[in-house]
Amino acid sequence: MPVISSTATKPTTITDAAAAKQAYLPTHPGLFEVVYTEGSYNSRLVASRSYSKGEVICKVEGTTPGPKKYTSVQVSKEGHIELNSDRDSLTFFYPSSEWEMDQPFPCWCGDDKCVKQIQGAKFLSKEVLSRYWVASHIKDLLDERDAVAKTSVSA
Repeated sequence: MPVISSTATKPTTITDAAAAKQAYLPTHPGLFEVVYTEGSYNSRLVASRSYSKGEVICKVEGTTPGPKKYTSVQVSKEGHIELNSDRDSLTFFYPSSEWEMDQPFPCWCGDDKCVKQIQGAKFLSKEVLSRYWVASHIKDLLDERDAVAKTSVSA
């Protein structure tokens, strides 16, 4: 059975979630916990306590610019950074920073207003996105998308 630690490369498919959890060495104990689920890309990060709106959970420092992929976070219209320090994905409302996901996935949040499939802000209406905080580059891209749509309807 493989041992998974914060320095090991996490396999894309977990066949023993209990062993993965036991082998995991958290980098930020008390802030959040990795919940391991057997299968492909099913692990998730869950807050260990409630946080206030705008509260800093932890500073993200020493980021590495990289291409758009499932382990990156979009930080500008074209820029992405890797958030893969523990080899586990940090989950949040991805369309708040992601225009178009490299690897769309079903949402597990269970909220009544859930968007169900996480693909990126490009695929959501401004009405849906107005319920959330959205990064300025996403607002700019929404304006550009809607201007193109309005121009094509007028033509």
